Amino acid sequence: MMVSVESTGALERRMRIELPAERIEQEVNARLKSVGRTAKIKGFRPGKVPAKVVKQRYGKQIREEVLSDLMQKSYSDAVMQENLNPAGGPQIQPEVAEDSKNFAYVATFEVMPDVELKNLDKIKVEKPDVTITDADLDEMVLKLRKQKASWSEVDRKSAEGDRVIIDFNGSIKGEPIAGGEGKEMPVVLGEGQMLPDFEKALYGIKKGDEKTFKVKFPKDYQAEELQGKKVDFAIVTHRVEELELPEVNDELAAEFDVTDGGIEKFLEDVRANMRREADAKIKNEIREQVMTGLIDANPFDIPQTLKQQEMHTMQHDAMQRLGIEDHDQAPPLKNFEEMAEKRVRLGLLVRQLVSDQNLTVDETKVREQVEEMCASYENSDEMVNMYMTNPQIVQQIEPMVLEQQAIDWLLDNAKVSSKKVSFTDYMKP
Repeated sequence: MMVSVESTGALERRMRIELPAERIEQEVNARLKSVGRTAKIKGFRPGKVPAKVVKQRYGKQIREEVLSDLMQKSYSDAVMQENLNPAGGPQIQPEVAEDSKNFAYVATFEVMPDVELKNLDKIKVEKPDVTITDADLDEMVLKLRKQKASWSEVDRKSAEGDRVIIDFNGSIKGEPIAGGEGKEMPVVLGEGQMLPDFEKALYGIKKGDEKTFKVKFPKDYQAEELQGKKVDFAIVTHRVEELELPEVNDELAAEFDVTDGGIEKFLEDVRANMRREADAKIKNEIREQVMTGLIDANPFDIPQTLKQQEMHTMQHDAMQRLGIEDHDQAPPLKNFEEMAEKRVRLGLLVRQLVSDQNLTVDETKVREQVEEMCASYENSDEMVNMYMTNPQIVQQIEPMVLEQQAIDWLLDNAKVSSKKVSFTDYMKP
C-alpha cells in the first residue's frame, strides 16, 4: 500500500492511497471461491458451478464489495500509519486508472487541531457579590402576596396599580382596524400592558365612563398597516378594581404549603430560594466569563466538519423543543452557526485543559450536582438516590461535572475581582 498526504488547508488533508492489483485480485478470487461452494445456479449442482460461470454471475458485485471493504480498511490503516487524527469521515474519490492495474483513491478530510493552551492566567472574571437585604426579601414577599391577592371593585377613579375592565374599539377615519376591538378586557395600570398613549387614557376613569382618545402607534409596530399611524379609540368602563393583598402571617405561609414553623419558616424558605436563584445565576455568569476569556486567549482553527455536525444537532434539538416534525419548517441552519462554532471551540479547549491538568470526575461533586438538581423536590432524598443508582443518568451528569471542574481550575488561576450588588438589581431581566 502506497500512501501520500498533502495539506490543502489549515486542517484539511488530501490523502492518496494506492492498493496493488495483486491484493485486490487475491481477495476477489478468495470470495469467488467461497461463493462458488454455495452458489445455486440453474443447470449446475450446488458446489459444482464452474469458476468461470461464478465469475460471470457474481464477479462485478464481488469486486465492488472488495474495493469498498479494502478502501475502508486501507483508509483506517493509512490514518494510523501517518499519525493523523481525523475530525470526521472522509470524502472518497476513486482515481481513473490509465496505465496502472493498481487501484488508487483520494480521501479528503479534516484533522483535529493541535490545541496549545496559553494566557490562562490573563483571563479576567468579575464575580458578583450578591447580598440579600431585608428590602430584597420584602420585595420578593410582595410578589408572592400578589400571587395570592384578589381584586375587588371600588367606587372611585382609577389610579396606578388598579385594574380597569373596559370595552374598546379602534378606527382610522371611521374605518375599524383589524384586531382593534375588545370586550370586558382587564388592564392593570402601570404594567405596560397596552401602548403608552392607550394606558395613559385609562387613568382617572370610573365605572360607567365613556371616553374617546387618539393613540400614536410606533413606527416599528408589529402590524405593518398600523406603523406610525394615529388611531381613534373609544372605550366604555365597566368597573374599577383594586388589589387586596393578604397579610404577612401564618395564613399566608399556609397558602404556600408551609404549615410547620408558620411565617418565620416561610420567610426563611423564601430567603433560601432567593439565595439559590442568585447562586445559579452567578454560576452561569461566571461560566460565561471564564469560557469567553478562554476562547479570546486561545484563537485557533476549528474543523468545519464538527461545526456542521453541531449545527445540525442544534437544529434537531430546536425542532423537538418547538414540536416541529416537517424538516421544511425547521429554523434555518445558519441561525445556529455562531453558537455551534462557540460550542465546538469550547469543547476542544476544555478537553485539552482536562488532559493537560489530568482532571478526572470527582464523584463527590457528581453527588453534589445531583443534590442541587433535586433540591426543589419534596422527596429530594429519594430523588437523589434514584438518580445516583441510575448509570445512564450518572453518565449524563459526569461530563457536566468535569466541565465545572475545568471552570473551577480556570477560576483559581484567573484574575478575579468582586462586584457588590443587591439581589433585586442583580436579578432584573
